[in-house]
Parts: sequence; C-alpha cells; structure tokens
Amino acid sequence: MSKRTKRTAKLALIMISFGFVLMFAAVAPAHAQAPAGTVAPDASHDGGLLTTTGARKLGGALGAGLALLGGGLGIGRIGGSAVEAIARQPEAAGQISTAMIITAAMIEGALLFAVLIGLLAVIQA
Repeated sequence: MSKRTKRTAKLALIMISFGFVLMFAAVAPAHAQAPAGTVAPDASHDGGLLTTTGARKLGGALGAGLALLGGGLGIGRIGGSAVEAIARQPEAAGQISTAMIITAAMIEGALLFAVLIGLLAVIQA
C-alpha cells in the first residue's frame, strides 16, 4: 500500500470513529413517564450531549461540506486528466474538452442537489 492510500484509510477510520462517538453521544438516558397533569419536557432536548436539532444541523452541515469536497476533487481530477490527454493528443482537444465539460456539468448538478439537501436539513425548523 502506498503512503497516500494509508493516509486516506487512516482518515476514513478517524471519521468513522468520530461518527460513532457522535451517534452514541446523542443517546439520552431512559426516563420514567411523566406524572399525569405535568407538562412534558421539550422534545428537541432529550438530555444527551447533542440535541435532536443540533444533531440534524451538524449532519446537514457535514453532509454539505463533504459533498463540496467530493465534487471539487472530482472536477479537479477531470480537469487534470483532460489537460494530460490534450498534451498527449493535441489534435483531439475539441473532443476531450467537450467530454470534460459534459462530465463536469453532471458532477456539478449532483453536487448542487447534495448541497441543497444538506442545507435544507440545517435550515428546516
């Protein structure tokens, strides 16, 4: 395994571990049923380290950020590969550029959709 692959695997393991910590930190302890005639506590704060709305906002923000990161890396890789291909075959520059722009537009569309879904999770009340 190369050094870069090991670093990527290590980062993925750290992110998965962080996700598990957040998941279990949001779990509230069990409580008995409230006596009759009392007002139930606010449902958005369940006693854990993270509130329900806080976890939703954190998840939406992380999802939007990861979508942006993935989309940027994908479009950058497409652009770099297209430049290399044009350098190898300058006569095919028109076809390569067209394919590059179409592929980048598809990634951009999926990226926009993913970011909007993530931001809706953050904004929604």
